[in-house]
Amino acid sequence: MILALDPGKNLGMALVSPAGGLVEGAIITLADLDALAWSRMTEVVVGDGTGSDLVQERLQLLGIDFVLIDETDTSIEARRLYFRANPVRGLQRLFPAGLRTPPRAIDDFAAYAIALRYLKRSRRPP
Repeated sequence: MILALDPGKNLGMALVSPAGGLVEGAIITLADLDALAWSRMTEVVVGDGTGSDLVQERLQLLGIDFVLIDETDTSIEARRLYFRANPVRGLQRLFPAGLRTPPRAIDDFAAYAIALRYLKRSRRPP
């Protein structure tokens, strides 16, 4: 399993299968990292953007190895992933995709986007 973290105003977390499926997503706090079942994770990836330093420090204190991933434009990707998982219904279908706003914070989907980038990168032939 891959645990992806999207640091920032909120800390998004996504548990992702090696095949790229979203197993679980959540918005957590930095303190919640201490309680995670680290034995379930084979790899930990962290977005390199705002707030990343604090997450990196906490992981290092916990003795967790991680890989940094470029998180440029993951917020845009997160919106796409959110609406793919939660198709638009009702009148919102009439609005262009760019004008639709998710009804909640989607930092967990940004973490999912980070995990997908990691998987894509790790599957490239050398």
